Amino acid sequence: MNAVEDVSIEISVVIGTSTMPIHQLLKMGRGAVIELDAGVDDYAWIFANNRLVARGEIVVNGENVSVQIVETIQHEGS
Repeated sequence: MNAVEDVSIEISVVIGTSTMPIHQLLKMGRGAVIELDAGVDDYAWIFANNRLVARGEIVVNGENVSVQIVETIQHEGS
């Protein structure tokens, strides 16, 4: 187990996407809101090193936001 203790991976959670012109993005300031193509009941997609590994649900507990994994994604050849 010691061999993997020092291995780092990047975890990303995607809750939705949006497309906008770059000039609109450059005009945004603090407090700007970006609308996403996701609804309240949609899943979040969890990536490890840019590879989809699971889907989950957003959980809010006081000031903390987290993701509860509801399904892992199996890849062929894994």
